[in-house]
Amino acid sequence: MTSAHLRLGTAEPEYELWEPLDPDVAGVFRDVPAADRAYRDRARAFVQDELRPVIDGFWDRAEYPLHLARRLGELDLLRDGIDVPGFPEQSLTAASLVTMELSRGDGSIGTIVGVQGGLALRSIALCGSPEQRDRWLEPLASGAELGAFALTEPTHGSDSVSLETRARAVDGGYLIDGHKKWIGSGGVGQVSVVWARGDDGQVQGFLVPQDAPGYRARTIEGKVSLRAIWQASIELDGVFVPEAARMPGASTFADTARVLQATRLGVAWSALGHATAVYETSVHYARQRVQFGRPLAASPIVQNRLAEMLSDLTGLQSLLMQLTRAEERGELSGPGASLGKYTATRTARRMAANARDLLGGNGILLENRVARHFADIEALHTYEGTETVQALIIGRDITGLSAFA
Repeated sequence: MTSAHLRLGTAEPEYELWEPLDPDVAGVFRDVPAADRAYRDRARAFVQDELRPVIDGFWDRAEYPLHLARRLGELDLLRDGIDVPGFPEQSLTAASLVTMELSRGDGSIGTIVGVQGGLALRSIALCGSPEQRDRWLEPLASGAELGAFALTEPTHGSDSVSLETRARAVDGGYLIDGHKKWIGSGGVGQVSVVWARGDDGQVQGFLVPQDAPGYRARTIEGKVSLRAIWQASIELDGVFVPEAARMPGASTFADTARVLQATRLGVAWSALGHATAVYETSVHYARQRVQFGRPLAASPIVQNRLAEMLSDLTGLQSLLMQLTRAEERGELSGPGASLGKYTATRTARRMAANARDLLGGNGILLENRVARHFADIEALHTYEGTETVQALIIGRDITGLSAFA
């Protein structure tokens, strides 16, 4: 028997799983303006041409591709819809489509934009002084400098209202003491937006240089999710900042909540990007994988799974576009944003599990795309408020009664 005969039928093909399919059964994106579509197309080209060839390696090695973060700035994909002098207008729809496309490529890359534009840049734009905006908006929008949003604390997690980090007024400024955790870019950037409780007991915002004496950041290791962005545990030990570092528009937790509500819808669009990725991958794989003498796509069970996934995806597309339009009109409520995040991450999780199972053993390989999204959605499901927190916000709106402890 020849060696060629022994190899017959045993070699597995290389699957092509990244080609965009643009599933849009309900025509949700049909009337998107050309300017918004141009942002989406630029994000897609970045994903296909620059991210796709390298992301599995960065994710596998848990390395932060800082050059890609800066490249996003060069392409004007970091702003998350924030108006910055010298930059063209970017609508909320455009920013949402960018988030979707980047997350379709990788969750860590989508999170970089969420941290840089959605949280750090937005905090300064909404709450900063004119001098602070002049100093930071352009460098953060362009990717020349990186920022972080330091709210979450080790012992409180989603209970951000109870934060214990303190900012004590002293001559010429403030001394900040406390701990933060899960702070994206908290140890690799130039500035952190630190939320601390002032002498009046209210939550206030401060711009803290990451090289300030007493600011110590340690990269959190051992993550199985969002491995291509570094989150830090931060210790603030008597960090002095001048009076000019306090953001004048950040005087209560309500100001923090304004930032969080705006980014909550962005997290939902990120989940839609993940959901799109696992759907596309499932369709491509089902067409290319031959099992029991025929393509998986010819199986009734597989077709049922794909129909279920498309149904989930179409419902999510429709919901998020409607919520985004409401936000653009200034009509989106906090519970409405929570409903978007709650529905999107739950749907993306369900679709990723379905896709992982459809790919069988190949579903756990990074090269086949689904495993990375499957893991990253778990982090997305938790940050910016867990499923339970979102449910309590929605439930309070439904019933008029608060179930928060």
